[in-house]
Amino acid sequence: MIPLYDTIPTRRAPVVTLALIAVNILIFLRMAGFTAPEFEQAVYQFGAIPAEVVHPSPRHTAMGPHITLFSSMFLHAGFFHLAGNMLFLWIFGNNVEDIQGRFRFLTFYLLCGLSAVLAHIFFNAASVAPMVGASGAISGVLAAYLLAFPRARIYTLFWFIFFIRVIPVPAVFFIGFWFIMQVASIGSGGPVAWGAHVGGFVAGLVLALVFRRR
Repeated sequence: MIPLYDTIPTRRAPVVTLALIAVNILIFLRMAGFTAPEFEQAVYQFGAIPAEVVHPSPRHTAMGPHITLFSSMFLHAGFFHLAGNMLFLWIFGNNVEDIQGRFRFLTFYLLCGLSAVLAHIFFNAASVAPMVGASGAISGVLAAYLLAFPRARIYTLFWFIFFIRVIPVPAVFFIGFWFIMQVASIGSGGPVAWGAHVGGFVAGLVLALVFRRR
């Protein structure tokens, strides 16, 4: 189930959304030129490692591990990780930026990302695995979109074996189903930080009411 586009037009250019996408892509392209050891070192240095944040060690960056609460949301583990996140950010971020305003949206995005990382650390305080990706912040964007445009149609690509079709799905069902899947997946293991998605989404529900432009 892949979202392709929605039915809500924007009134002005989504400058911040485009800038966030560009920054994520540029960082990924820079890291794509790294050797495998260099890439791993960068992920461990700038990814959010719960155990390092809770109990900082001298091994980390000169600025300390707490900088990774923000730097981690601009790193991605692979092309499909990046592509999926940027697709969601473009479809839902431009409309949220439109109703919040550019500066408010940037602040909202970063706070949702921070909340997502903190939620992941809370549930995995002893973990030494780095968490990277923009999905926590984008989860907050989905929450804001849901509150503002619950009836919007999200044109979604469905496929099942030979059945492939683009179907318009109300945002309340698309995002609602997405959130249920995140909650249901907590504790299932694997490389995905499900708790971060839930934390970012809950933060987005709360912060969206504060950051909506008056």
